Amino acid sequence: MGHRKKSAARRGSLGFYPRQRAEEFVPRIKSWPVLSIQEPKLLGFIGYKVGMTHVFMVENRQGLPTYGKEVMKPVTVVEVPPVYVLAVRGYAFDVNKGLYPLTEAWGKVPDNLELERRLKTLGSFDNEGSIKELQSSLNELKEIRVLIASQPKLTGGLSKKKPDVIEVKVNTPSNDMKKALDYALGKLGQQVSIKEVFQTGQVVDVLAVTKGKGWQGVIKRAGAKQLPRWTKHRKGSRKIGARSHGLGTWWENPSPGQLGFHRRTEYNKRILDMGDDGFKITPAGGFVNYGVVKSSYILLDGSIPGTPKRPIVLRYPIRPPVWYLTMGIKKPQITYISLSSKQGV
Repeated sequence: MGHRKKSAARRGSLGFYPRQRAEEFVPRIKSWPVLSIQEPKLLGFIGYKVGMTHVFMVENRQGLPTYGKEVMKPVTVVEVPPVYVLAVRGYAFDVNKGLYPLTEAWGKVPDNLELERRLKTLGSFDNEGSIKELQSSLNELKEIRVLIASQPKLTGGLSKKKPDVIEVKVNTPSNDMKKALDYALGKLGQQVSIKEVFQTGQVVDVLAVTKGKGWQGVIKRAGAKQLPRWTKHRKGSRKIGARSHGLGTWWENPSPGQLGFHRRTEYNKRILDMGDDGFKITPAGGFVNYGVVKSSYILLDGSIPGTPKRPIVLRYPIRPPVWYLTMGIKKPQITYISLSSKQGV
């Protein structure tokens, strides 16, 4: 028998630890970008994953070998019905407490939104008093955020009526808090469409919860190598011995456990197209495990985490690529969208 290596590079990235289940289906946005645009607008949106198809488009990114040529792109369809602005929340900053909510003002909630399915007790709010308090506290405010609720009843593939609620920051141009607050109060109790937030051709960050796979072994979960068949492994070939030195097993050691259903962020996904008529991009027979797209939609370049019908949170890019900063927002020319049936694929 020849010499066998007693060491090897570790398998499985530690950058995703701890690999534990997400707390909820709708991910919370923990960081917000600082934009140079001189207008207040929402920095995030919420939609629902539909499925994948492919398109043909003319590549308009300069520097690529395919520049000016027609190329095929796999795309993910996300249905994005208009969201409803529920409340405006002002944040102040304290050295000891950090960023904390100062006050908030709620708008009138329509009955057809069925928000009581999400929030058990709405209560009665002194809206006028809260708005006056926000306006009188401009010197203390550091951030303006709004609570938005999705409208799953407007989609074609979801049977649920319960809206999903997330908190979205409002861009503050040149630290003009009054301008941002006036914008947020103007949207209070109103619907906001995807075209008021994003543009075709720009890149966005996608936050979602990945497909759950349950408890998996060390081979599938950490990519560890299985013992060869010719060795004597009466206790199993798919196990990894504990590298302990009297203090227990190292946490870096590959081990079985939860795989999937993790909160993940996909950076810099380009919006190739968006529209208001979802029937134009619905294939024959509808999307697998989803059905027909009825409301507004966007086409994202490539794949994104999650299963069909899962909530998808879109955010302005927090670390945009160099080519995007150089080229800016340019709407791509799409020549063909595949509408062939996806059943059995």
